[in-house]
Amino acid sequence: MGMQYYFFTQNTTFQVGVILDADSLVARTGMTSLSLALSDFYSTNSNYSTRLVLHTRDGRGRITDAASSALNLLKDVQVDAIIGPQKSSQAEFVIGLGDAAKVPIISFSATSPSLGSQTEYFVQTALTDAAQVDAVAAIVKYFRWYQIVLVYEDSDYVNARVSYRSVIPTSATNDFMLQELYKMKTMQTRVFVLHTTSSLASRIFLKAKEAEMMSEGYVWIVTTGIMELFYSLDSKVVESMQGVVGVKPLVTRSSKLNFTTIRWKKKFADDYPGITPQEEMNLYGLWAYDTLWALAMAAEKTGFKEPTSLPNKTALNSTDIFITGTSQTGPKLLAAMLDTKFEGLAGNFHLVNEQLEPSSFEILNVNGKGLRQVGIWTPFVQSSSQVYGNSMGFTGEKLENIIWPGESRNVPKGWEVPVSGKKLRVGVPLESGFSEFVKVEKDTQTNSTKISGLYIDLFDSIMAALPYANYDVAVGDITITATRSEYVVFTLPIEEGGVTRTQKIQYDDNRNDKWFFLKPLKMELWLTILALFIFTGVSLWILEHKFNKAFRGRPSGYLGLIFYIPFMSLVFAHREKIVTNLARVVVVVWIFVVLVLTSTCTASLSARLTTFKLQQGDTDVNTLIRNGDYVGCREGTFRTFLVEFLTRLGFHESKIRIYKHAEEFANALSKRSANGGVTAIFSSTPYADLFLSKYYSNYTKFGSPYLTEGFAFGFPKGSPLVGDVSSAITKLTDSHKIAEIKAHWIRQSGCNEDDDPSKVGWTNIGLRSFKVLFAVTGAVTGTTVVLFLVSFLYQNRVRVRNIYNSDNTVGFKVHAFGRLFDERD
Repeated sequence: MGMQYYFFTQNTTFQVGVILDADSLVARTGMTSLSLALSDFYSTNSNYSTRLVLHTRDGRGRITDAASSALNLLKDVQVDAIIGPQKSSQAEFVIGLGDAAKVPIISFSATSPSLGSQTEYFVQTALTDAAQVDAVAAIVKYFRWYQIVLVYEDSDYVNARVSYRSVIPTSATNDFMLQELYKMKTMQTRVFVLHTTSSLASRIFLKAKEAEMMSEGYVWIVTTGIMELFYSLDSKVVESMQGVVGVKPLVTRSSKLNFTTIRWKKKFADDYPGITPQEEMNLYGLWAYDTLWALAMAAEKTGFKEPTSLPNKTALNSTDIFITGTSQTGPKLLAAMLDTKFEGLAGNFHLVNEQLEPSSFEILNVNGKGLRQVGIWTPFVQSSSQVYGNSMGFTGEKLENIIWPGESRNVPKGWEVPVSGKKLRVGVPLESGFSEFVKVEKDTQTNSTKISGLYIDLFDSIMAALPYANYDVAVGDITITATRSEYVVFTLPIEEGGVTRTQKIQYDDNRNDKWFFLKPLKMELWLTILALFIFTGVSLWILEHKFNKAFRGRPSGYLGLIFYIPFMSLVFAHREKIVTNLARVVVVVWIFVVLVLTSTCTASLSARLTTFKLQQGDTDVNTLIRNGDYVGCREGTFRTFLVEFLTRLGFHESKIRIYKHAEEFANALSKRSANGGVTAIFSSTPYADLFLSKYYSNYTKFGSPYLTEGFAFGFPKGSPLVGDVSSAITKLTDSHKIAEIKAHWIRQSGCNEDDDPSKVGWTNIGLRSFKVLFAVTGAVTGTTVVLFLVSFLYQNRVRVRNIYNSDNTVGFKVHAFGRLFDERD
């Protein structure tokens, strides 16, 4: 390097230093872009009064050479700005020199996000590494991977738990790389985020393939620096990278970009004969091109150039070689550049806090010999009301069509049981007493142990919902207590808590109430039935009297017939034949009403006969204490808590008996205190529920439960899994999966709420329950009577008119009308 570009005109010239590593692809790409941009800018803006002159120096890939070059440019050339250096490590030193000389240091390739905070004179015209953090994090979150291994850079780039950071130096040997890869292979995490230079990444992928870490189940996500130089990689490296996913800033194609690319490729071939240029200008070439345009525009805005202020003689005689002059133009040039905005080849050129404004990223998948776009991520579009899909900023194919390592289309789960390392240890109670919760069986033939039960199934389901393997944990019917919390960390409860009192029930045989048979129905309902009874009888007599011999006779017998027919319908025993259709309708409706009423009365009376009440004296804990009754509790680790709890209630410790199995509970409650048993059992609510699911016909819970914590899984203190396991419990609860598992274990002997004798009872049935039935019955019966009377009056309209128009008294008219109605048709 060392080339200089001069334009000999009368215009004001701005001296610009360029520090790049001459033997690198980024330097060759950048130098071609800078010189092409310089030519394009001034041929487009030939009337400008300022010109840039470039002075190039070789950084040689070393900090010392970059610093030496910068010092030469600042002291000897007295540049107004420096483009470069190429690497972030070089820039950390050079920007200090620029700050002292008040000369802008402008880099299109140093992407460390920490550089910009060191001085206001450093400008990054490339997207910093921080800009791609959210894009990488969005990919990790989209596929619900909760742990990653970050390779090379020790930072918190991705918003997930970084389970391990692998720092691989650029000078690492192959043996060192393999050793580090095998170390990562023994871990459970299978998601690796690789942030290195393309040369180091090439070596890593070749070794990863050798270590069989590019197979199905693995995930490799690479950053922009690797994706951008992908097409310059060796074919063997590309072959080893199949299935890799990467991010790269999105560049929108335009006619200007296409035309510039054609000329860039030709110039690159002229500048570096024998080196085949890439098919497209990479990002570093685009950023270099836009950087030169922005600097040239800023120079034109600055206009007049002031001479550099040289150090005083004392400073010149000093042995400090880093003392330089102070630029009078640099601050103005910097301010003008920060204020420059235009549409460049790489997109919108706009500097925010001395850094290029973030843009969208395309998500690329290594497939075959090329890169395939599988999605686009755009910042600042996330919505808190959504979790997946476009709410993470993705557009396009939304990552569904990625081909993963091993040519798999199945999304890797992101973890595997480690190849080596300590095994998962799960502690369970050896003897539960309630085998439905936890059951440990020993196979004498195979000497193996089989563990089953409700809480084992719950644990397996919750663990299956987590996206990674697990560590030591205690599983079973384990109650959360303050003492235990000193040693372990509990998850959210998987079962409700509380201490419940269970007692035996006794049926009430005192049925001496003489009006007991009337109790099922309320008085208002009995009166309504009686009224409907009479109304139906009268209606049938009216409808049948003129046509049916059975409904005729002396008037004194009519009243008995009116009551007789509806009553005999109650037992379907009436012998009178119904001859009219209207009367048949009334009978059909009445019989339906009779069926409903008799069924209801029978059911309510049966419920009344089987209702129960608790034995006298057992309705209050204080009564149990005063009577000196014995009470029981369950043997187990929760026993100490229960005994202390009962003594605090007022029971003497000698009155507390310990039982283990459900059968022992039932036997003790049946014997009662007087016969060596207990009057009540105090136990955790889940045990009480399971006990009652087996013996629900003889026992019941009584009173409100005493509040305590529930059952939960216990993890070692400091375990990072507690939060995730608790979240999984919440999700399984919301999806009713936990309820399904509980039903599987308790359904054989469990009773539903309707079968629970503690809820059996009876209530007087009122009129409200039959309003609709009675309304329909009355309407139908009344309609038939009205239809009959209308038909009768119409057929006898002449005689009725004569009776009505006669001069006789009202009594005589009624009597005449009665004789007319009494005539048999």
